[in-house]
Amino acid sequence: MPILPVPFDITEIAPEKGAPDPARVLSGKPRNRVWNLYSSPDGKFFSGIWESEPGEWRIEYTEHEFCHILEGVSRITPAGGEPMTVRQGDAFVIPAGFKGVWEVVERTRKHYAIYEA
Repeated sequence: MPILPVPFDITEIAPEKGAPDPARVLSGKPRNRVWNLYSSPDGKFFSGIWESEPGEWRIEYTEHEFCHILEGVSRITPAGGEPMTVRQGDAFVIPAGFKGVWEVVERTRKHYAIYEA
C-alpha cells in the first residue's frame, strides 16, 4: 500500500470539542475545537487544526509544537518573560518544557504539528 500525503481538509470531519482544565483557566470561558488530521503509528507525532474562543489559561508543554496562525490574535507569555503576540500568518515553535500563559484575544485558528519527546 502506498503512503499518501494527508490533506488538511476539515469539510467532512467533525471536530473534537473541549476546553482547558478549569484549574488552569485565568480568565474567560475558552472553548476549543480540534481536527486531528494525522497521527503517526507510534503516537509521537500528530498534526491538524486547532481553534479557540477568547480566554486565558496557564500552559506547560511536554511536547514540541510548530504553529502557523490562520486567523485571529493570541498572546503567549513565558513564565517571567515578555508576551509575544501572534496573528494571521505568524509561524513559531513552542519547545518542550515551555511554561507560561496562552491568551486568545480574538478567536484563533492554527495549523499545528506536535512531536512528543
